[in-house]
Amino acid sequence: MTDDAAVPCRGSATAIAAVVLSGGRGSRLGGISKASLVVDGVTLLDGVLDALEAGGIGAGRVTVVGEGPAAARAGLQVTREEPPFSGPLAALGAGLELVPREAADVLVLACDLPRARHLVPLLLATDPRHGGAFGTVTIDAEGRTQWLAARYRRAPLTAAVERIRVSRGTLEGAPLRAALGDLALASIDDAGTSVDIDTPEDLARERNWHSGREPGRGQR
Repeated sequence: MTDDAAVPCRGSATAIAAVVLSGGRGSRLGGISKASLVVDGVTLLDGVLDALEAGGIGAGRVTVVGEGPAAARAGLQVTREEPPFSGPLAALGAGLELVPREAADVLVLACDLPRARHLVPLLLATDPRHGGAFGTVTIDAEGRTQWLAARYRRAPLTAAVERIRVSRGTLEGAPLRAALGDLALASIDDAGTSVDIDTPEDLARERNWHSGREPGRGQR
């Protein structure tokens, strides 16, 4: 029996852990930490952590890779890829090392997802095993695969990352697609929930969206 067997896919969040990546340089934001940007009254990182908690994934099953939240959260694990700033796949690998083996599934999220409270329920409602898939990724309005707004089966995800580590000798600088692109993944429309913040314009857009000042609220 595999370690995925007999574990609920959808109804029980106790079978799900999360890895949140918060270690980027924020270069297009002038070097400002994305995790600490405030949208709708909370930092982006805290907004993601709040969304996970609301979905039944408490801090004890969450690993943050990079900058942690300003206030302590009981049980939250914070780690860092080595060397720092060596890329999202290296960060994901560091986070997966701390995910408990009893977690069948892992939500993998960037910290700069200001609509996480809408995204997390969408991912929790999916079945990453449908059709034999190894996970479910969101697809944004431009047709881009959002690797960091997704739900994966832990064991295949860990194995895929380890294959890249072994073949390259390191995860440093390796793109996410190198490990995740070959996985059999289902995809779902993100319904506008996976938008992220890379630029000052993105930040202004999201602050307007949350305040109701942007037309078409709820759509990308």
